[in-house]
Amino acid sequence: MSESRLEAVLWDLDGVIADTAEYHYQAWVDIFGERGVKFNREDFMRLFGRRHDAIIKFGLGDNISREEFNAITRKKQADYRRRVADNIIPLPGAIELIKSLQEQGIKSAIASSAPLENIEIIIRGLHIENCFDTIVCGTEVAEGKPSPQIFLLAAEKLGAPAGNCAVIEDAIAGVAAAKRAGMKCVAVTNSHPRNSLKKADLIVSTLESVTIADLVGLFHPDKVG
Repeated sequence: MSESRLEAVLWDLDGVIADTAEYHYQAWVDIFGERGVKFNREDFMRLFGRRHDAIIKFGLGDNISREEFNAITRKKQADYRRRVADNIIPLPGAIELIKSLQEQGIKSAIASSAPLENIEIIIRGLHIENCFDTIVCGTEVAEGKPSPQIFLLAAEKLGAPAGNCAVIEDAIAGVAAAKRAGMKCVAVTNSHPRNSLKKADLIVSTLESVTIADLVGLFHPDKVG
């Protein structure tokens, strides 16, 4: 069996590349508030990084028709996109690392629970739409994070073995998904405290401190230092 090595980096989007949490939170507050359901920040942070079906189920239960589910999703997404389009805030170090990977010929993919329209708004707004070899969105898989499906599909699209991929995440569910996929994981504490991300291989407070050498070192920890 060949030795594992860094071949590809899979990126979450919200909370890793762009600071979008507040826009998502306000949109969900409005959606649930219209239905008399209180949705607080603690609820939101616990669910951040999960697909809409999990969040809607949390707030409204299982007895919701497909038609209403689709209507809620459309309204929430429109609300979010309206809020984010005018003020896309990149998170420290993310764009620099993305461009460094591209310069070094290391494959990159976005693997986000967000719908494709949301992803495209962010990457176009940050002028990094040409930095990724593929994009996988939440609607392309049957199960959301913490299922590993989205990361496994991204690796497949890149033609990279799962064991040669590193994931960059900020969400508890995302870290769990990466490890279930058999991938290395860097967790950045943009959305959750360090102790809740302890399953990651490397935990950092900002991507400003992460280099390609650090990512390579995840596969050869005995050679680091």
